[in-house]
Amino acid sequence: MNIRKAGFAPRTFMLLLMVYLLLPLLATGIYAFAQDWQNTLLPRAWTLNWFGEMFEDIRFLEALWTSLYLCLISVVLSLAVMLPAVFVITLYFPRWESFMKGIVVLPYAVPGVVAAVGLIRTYSSGPFDIAGTAYLLVGAYFVVILPYMYQGIRNSLLTVNAVELLHAAELLGARRRTAFVNVILPNIWPGVIVSTLLSFSVLFGEFVLTNMLVGGHIQTIQVYLYQRVGESGHLASAIAISYFLFILILSMVLMKLGKKMGGALRDE
Repeated sequence: MNIRKAGFAPRTFMLLLMVYLLLPLLATGIYAFAQDWQNTLLPRAWTLNWFGEMFEDIRFLEALWTSLYLCLISVVLSLAVMLPAVFVITLYFPRWESFMKGIVVLPYAVPGVVAAVGLIRTYSSGPFDIAGTAYLLVGAYFVVILPYMYQGIRNSLLTVNAVELLHAAELLGARRRTAFVNVILPNIWPGVIVSTLLSFSVLFGEFVLTNMLVGGHIQTIQVYLYQRVGESGHLASAIAISYFLFILILSMVLMKLGKKMGGALRDE
């Protein structure tokens, strides 16, 4: 009986938590399809006009593409820099880990508004006059996702005991580069994919920093959504639901690709 009670309580808690988290999303989805919803429990009429109006607006597609490629560039750049850096520090310079932890948690200590003001003042004149450009936004995005990339990659290396794997591969005659590509990378690839997805989701939902840095020059999906909220609640709900579904589908595709790439690396 105690075991059943112990099992029932966690399941109930998880169910209530899911309802709490998904209820606003469900309400937003219903409002996106509602044509008339004022004094009733459910809408009196349903429509797809809000989604049609959204996709007919070329600004939505342009903003979606802009956010997509800016986030992808930032994540790929961060992955290309952090993956070898964390690998080298974790395996060869473990004494530097405390210093690295202090560096990567700095984005948590600086509010987005303060960071945006500092970046604008620093890069609005002088030899690096890049205020309001995509270069400044990509650089800011790179810093924002440092904690997620570093911690995810580091945890993956420690979980698979990368030091012993590397030494075992070298004892069998493999070079360090070959050992990293054929032994270490396939084992940490799931953790790398999770860190990449988390970083992409964080950037795709970032608004304060994006709006202050390039809001008047580059229209991302976050800025576009903010501008349309005041025009129509139904249209804003349709944009928000499309935004969520896009992230969900993209995450599923990347997870599938990650599994296939991990399997291909293991087969090699």
